[in-house]
Formats: sequence, structure tokens, C-alpha cells
Amino acid sequence: MITRAAPPPELVIFDCDGVLVDSEPIAVRISVEVGAELGWPLTADEVLEKFVGRSNASVGELIEARLPGRSALWQERFEHLHREAVDTELVAVDGIHEALDALTLPTCVASSGSHEKMRHTLGHTGLHSRFEGRIFSASEVAHGKPAPDLFLHAARRMGVDPAACVVVEDSKYGVQAARSAGMRSLGYAGGLTPAHWLGGPDTVVFDDMRKLPVLLSAL
Repeated sequence: MITRAAPPPELVIFDCDGVLVDSEPIAVRISVEVGAELGWPLTADEVLEKFVGRSNASVGELIEARLPGRSALWQERFEHLHREAVDTELVAVDGIHEALDALTLPTCVASSGSHEKMRHTLGHTGLHSRFEGRIFSASEVAHGKPAPDLFLHAARRMGVDPAACVVVEDSKYGVQAARSAGMRSLGYAGGLTPAHWLGGPDTVVFDDMRKLPVLLSAL
């Protein structure tokens, strides 16, 4: 629920994984697989709770703490399997093309993923050209989500006040980052993330990406 007065939206900041591309089921499955290989048995729910929405660096710190000296091997194995799966399985989030076609506000992407990963996933799903030149990665800032750095960086680069930005996120860490940045957020619960993880001040939760333009117009 939105709880404070705010200026009309001037910029929509999209997360990538789980919001633009339906990559999170792939990432969760592969994390479970790699964890089993390297000695950290994880369930899909545990991966969702611990990893999804965090930056690569933050996830790497968690892995290193559990498996000292093996985080680089984990990342290498994960990236190899992820790339293969993206090439054969990845699709855009249902309804995102229709939503983007209907939007009139400026947009950008701010993701925990690397630029290389986003070129691959967004390119594979035909979305990269919609955001080219307006794609920002957690690799560009000191602290990834749930810190606000990435969203503030995106707003700064786009020349928009944080209070006039609306973030579209599907992870609890992303929603926390938006809130810390002083931005409103729309929490997409049409994927793996439970809706109750996304609710809170300055956040509207929704489960159909086709509703996005109407939700934005109501802010």
C-alpha cells in the first residue's frame, strides 16, 4: 500500500530476473544442483530465501562463508549451466511485452546481474533493444541490493529524482532496496516469490504484468 504523498512517476526502473525474463526457476534449479555438487545441500525454498535478488558479490560472500575457497568454482559452474539453460529454456515474463508496449514513461533496468548476463538473457528474449543504453548493473556500485546504491545510481544516470522513480521488483531484497532509496515499488508476485515477502510501505503487490500500466497510472 502506498502510504505517502509523492510526485507523479517520471521513471520506471525494472529489475531483470523474474521481472523481465523468467530466469529465476532456472537459477534456483541450478543453484540447488551446484550446491549438491560442491557440498552445500540446499532446497529450492532455501535458495529463494538466501540468494534471489542479491548481487553476485553478496551471494559469493554467502557461499564463501559456507564453503571457504569454493565460491569461484561455484560461480564458474553456475554460469556455465545457466548459459546453457538460457539458450534452451528462457522466455520473457508473461505479459511483459504487452506492458512495455503500453507504457509511456521512460524506463531503465537496474539488476543484480552482470552486464554480460543481461546481454544474454535480455537478448535471448528480444528485450535488450527496448532498454539499450539504459541498463545498470550492481557491478557499477559499491553495495548491491538490499542496499539502495544501484537504484540511486540508475536514477542519477537517468536524471530523475528518487522520489519520482517507481521500481518494479520481484524479490524482497529489491523491494527493500527501493524503500531505502526513497522510491515507490510495485512488487511482482507472479513468479516464485511469495506475495507476503513483497508487501510493505510504498509498495503495491500485483501478479499480472499486464496490469503494470494501469498500476503506474494510479500512482
